[in-house]
Amino acid sequence: MSRALALLVAIGFAAGAAAGTLREDFDAQSLAQAMARRPAVLLGEVHDNAAQHAVRAAALRRLLEGGARPAIAFEQFDRERQADIDRARREVAPAGKTPAEHVIEQAQPARGWDWSLYRPFVELALQYDLPIVAANLSRADAMRVGTGGFAAVFDEATRERFGLAAVPPALLAAHERAVDDGHCNRMPADALPAMARAQIARDLALAEAIRPHFARGVVLLTGNGHARRDIGVPFFLSAEERAQAVAIGLLERDKPEEDWARRFDVAFATPVQPREDPCATIPPRR
Repeated sequence: MSRALALLVAIGFAAGAAAGTLREDFDAQSLAQAMARRPAVLLGEVHDNAAQHAVRAAALRRLLEGGARPAIAFEQFDRERQADIDRARREVAPAGKTPAEHVIEQAQPARGWDWSLYRPFVELALQYDLPIVAANLSRADAMRVGTGGFAAVFDEATRERFGLAAVPPALLAAHERAVDDGHCNRMPADALPAMARAQIARDLALAEAIRPHFARGVVLLTGNGHARRDIGVPFFLSAEERAQAVAIGLLERDKPEEDWARRFDVAFATPVQPREDPCATIPPRR
């Protein structure tokens, strides 16, 4: 294991061992105060939770009204669409489209995102002239990593820097458990390593995307899994960068405090989004 990766392992897993407290004061003021603690904010979410998105947008607006001018990094935009986003925001939106809608349309985001929930963040970025950062690894690249390993996407220098040739077994195993948990513990066992590699690759891509913006401040809008301080994006930040970042988890109340709150610097209990049983469409593991 490289010296750099050994340091990352120590930081990531030592941080994950500390116990956290699940806060009950989930509102725009409390969230804005948590976000203001450090320049880099890893702002977690449950992707379809409308209440979480509304409070996040209100908290971000409070920060901007107070003078903060962070870059806004989106898991929802794939990194290769950055040029399209930059071009679209320079253009005049066509008739019938708002500037935010035009940016989203030109970025050609992957299917599955409810843009009624994310549009307010694009609107705030445009209103305050903030960088919009396309941060995620595309689904196609994630699949390439899953089937072909990290060399399918990352160059030799990146693989060497982060020790991707020898990912710690504990990290891979933790991601396999997280992926399986996210799929109702019904995934075929032989599919988990590839899915875990893809998730690790996404964490690295998100970390690389926000790294250039630490000096001015950056807010990463991402799922709770990527915001986790033990195995998520913080795993790929240096010790100095980690000290400048706050990992915030927004946890639906059906998640047990002792299992989830400790994975973040700050964790809030939020309302549960009404939804159909997500496990109903996943066949039992054989």
